[in-house]
Amino acid sequence: MISERSSLQEFIRNLLSATASAALYTITHQQVVWLIDAAFSRISHVLENVSEITIMTIENELVINGQPQERSLFLNRFAEIMQSRGISHIRLLAGLSRQELVELVAALSSRNEGGEAPSTEHLKLGCVDIASGSSTGTPMEGRSATDSSVSIPDMPKAELERFEEIYETVKRHKKLKITGIPGIVSGFVKAFHEDQDSLLAMASLRNTDKYTFTHSTNVCILNIAQAMSLGIEGQLLHDIGIAAMLHDIGKLFIPEEIITKKGKLNRREFSIMKQHPVLGAKHLLETPGVPRLAVTTAFEHHLKFNLSGYPAVQAGWLPNLCSQMTMISDFFDALRTRRSYREPLELSRIASMMQEISGTHLHPVLTQNFLRIIARFAIMTNSSAA
Repeated sequence: MISERSSLQEFIRNLLSATASAALYTITHQQVVWLIDAAFSRISHVLENVSEITIMTIENELVINGQPQERSLFLNRFAEIMQSRGISHIRLLAGLSRQELVELVAALSSRNEGGEAPSTEHLKLGCVDIASGSSTGTPMEGRSATDSSVSIPDMPKAELERFEEIYETVKRHKKLKITGIPGIVSGFVKAFHEDQDSLLAMASLRNTDKYTFTHSTNVCILNIAQAMSLGIEGQLLHDIGIAAMLHDIGKLFIPEEIITKKGKLNRREFSIMKQHPVLGAKHLLETPGVPRLAVTTAFEHHLKFNLSGYPAVQAGWLPNLCSQMTMISDFFDALRTRRSYREPLELSRIASMMQEISGTHLHPVLTQNFLRIIARFAIMTNSSAA
């Protein structure tokens, strides 16, 4: 049986060939028709089992359903064509028709580079320019860590209690039941769609004594902001939020005296702390109803961009896009949140720190995109305060 990954790669191979042939001949040429039929057969097979597929380009890298693809001639060429046509992401939804695929080939084979990409009912094309724009440093200058004229609604008490119940269950070494977490994530997604600017005060940030809950929801909000800015929607967006809520669950298996220690961990303590990604991923893998993306993110969220983080992985490992977004959100929130041993840092200082480790610890393009989101928040709140 052909795997989903193989089917998707063959779909792209057929689509690329159809695009090249259509550019050389016409969209109705017999060779183009045959290749579109082959591509449609592949993608229809995949969409029988999933509701949508997201294809995007990040820094000349092709990412399918949040998973970076190994470099190959045809995948790299497809990414180049998408970018040359001003298309940064393609969403293929269940119910996709052959005619919609014909229109996609027509858009990709068009000689009018950079034009607006048309969308249809089951095929969404979008352009997100995350590489342009002014420096993120200027809007953040002078922002204090506690300035916030916009606040997001507190999570309902019942949801906070449910989250604490979930974590207490795990602490007692009982099986995790994630009932309630999808509802929390859906609430954030709905809030973003209704009033994204207000929620960008995001994580403003929720400085409460419930650090585990606060940090998890902050990372969730920040991940959703990143994902939506890249054009990610639907089930994948919800799974990215759920993965963020559960990314640190492995810390519940680490002795509390290590988790709450105010000073720097010694070598033995840090060695124990470094076990939490594996412990968390193992626990989530054994939990019914947890998206596979959450397992991957729990395992990878401390892998640095250059793979120098932990746990140790083989050379050439490709961390999931969600894991890399979570590392960025996690890093930001850890510095932005008041802790018992230090005050929160200013946005401008955090931005400088993130820029310094961009390309080594953090994914450079995702980091730039994240800082633009935060800069937008800073501009918005400064304007509101004026």
